[in-house]
Amino acid sequence: MEPSEDTGSNLASQEVNPVFLQQLRELDIPEEAAKQALLHTRNVSAEEAAMYYFNKLENEEEGDEDLLFKMVFVVNMDLGMGVGKVMEKRKHTFCQIAAQVGHAAVGLYQALQEKNSWREMAWKWDQSGAKKVVLQGTNVAHLLELQALALSLNLPTYLVQDAGLTQVESGSRTVLAIMGAEEMVNNVTGSLKLL
Repeated sequence: MEPSEDTGSNLASQEVNPVFLQQLRELDIPEEAAKQALLHTRNVSAEEAAMYYFNKLENEEEGDEDLLFKMVFVVNMDLGMGVGKVMEKRKHTFCQIAAQVGHAAVGLYQALQEKNSWREMAWKWDQSGAKKVVLQGTNVAHLLELQALALSLNLPTYLVQDAGLTQVESGSRTVLAIMGAEEMVNNVTGSLKLL
């Protein structure tokens, strides 16, 4: 049987057969995915929906093998952070941008542990070379706009708010980190200049 040509909004308004749904749940298919599979196969049977779900899952996994992942860091250039500054009190060179990017990397990597799909993404990113790129952002508003776009694409993000112990004021938003499939991340940051 061919899947229904209904759009997602039409599918969401339809009811699923509760007996078929229970049968799919017994196969360890997540509830929302089971509902979508039933709706796409017009509630014909649990077997049809299961075949649809597992075929779709297999196709997605095959497509993921070719994906490259990257982590980008967008620096708030409006803050005028130095790339190397002698701190009078500490008597050593302190690289503010590098420190802020480091905070962003750690924060994003910790955030990636919150969801199974994000942990898997982190693993794939690591296996594909752990690509990292540092880019120039205009100001806080620009970073927030990029973060909203990334979140709308379901990309994990982390925005650093500095403690104010060095060059920038406490609470300053310094670096936005974003991670995901390279093509998706490029939809958010592809037009930005390298730092």
